[in-house]
Amino acid sequence: MTDPDSAAAANGPRRVQAVVALRLLEAMRDMDLPQELLEDEDPAQTIPRRFGLSDVVERQIRSYKNDVRKRVRLTDQEIEGLFRFVIRRPDSSAVFRRVGRLLAERQRSSRWMRYLPRAAQYAVARSRARRRLKRLFGRPVGGFGRGPFVVEGRAHVFHDVDPSGDACELVSGFGKETLEQTLGGSARVTHTLCQGRGDDLCRWEGELVKPRATVAEEGLTPAPDGGAVSGSSGP
Repeated sequence: MTDPDSAAAANGPRRVQAVVALRLLEAMRDMDLPQELLEDEDPAQTIPRRFGLSDVVERQIRSYKNDVRKRVRLTDQEIEGLFRFVIRRPDSSAVFRRVGRLLAERQRSSRWMRYLPRAAQYAVARSRARRRLKRLFGRPVGGFGRGPFVVEGRAHVFHDVDPSGDACELVSGFGKETLEQTLGGSARVTHTLCQGRGDDLCRWEGELVKPRATVAEEGLTPAPDGGAVSGSSGP
């Protein structure tokens, strides 16, 4: 008979939020939805072949939603099993990027964020990313290097589960969404170094590609109540 305590120790601590597993399955389901059906296609026959649309996935999604409500945490082994399932897909990189964006919890930026210097805005983005990733995975995921938004890490959870590097795209998607939420506009995060490609460490470099219109460009000035007023004096 197996000792429950020994089994728990073998599986490791429960430190990963269930929302990570939920977003993985939701991303696969959404990406497996057909863009269109051919005239002679029978959805009852073809759609179930797409794993993300199977009854098994739908049942598991409902289960993980319940776990999220109960604030259940999962073991590394549970998450790694789902990661390995995604890795077998030909579109695994795209799935992980989508999951990263979904996991970048929507955070409402202060209306005064746009008035901060760009360096201060990047500092806020780094702080948000660091805290959110640590909450999600129950441990720090790399650290920030020199540069506005440069994440670096060795032997992190994504490399451990996928030495090929596809799972690292989760951080790319996460960083892109975090930058766009915090700074506004369109951002880009590039996985410039990867242990899966033989580099000493993994590095993700983020930058704002297309900033939102600045206050000056919009012709706005800060209002006393924290809003904005037009710089024009017309009626």
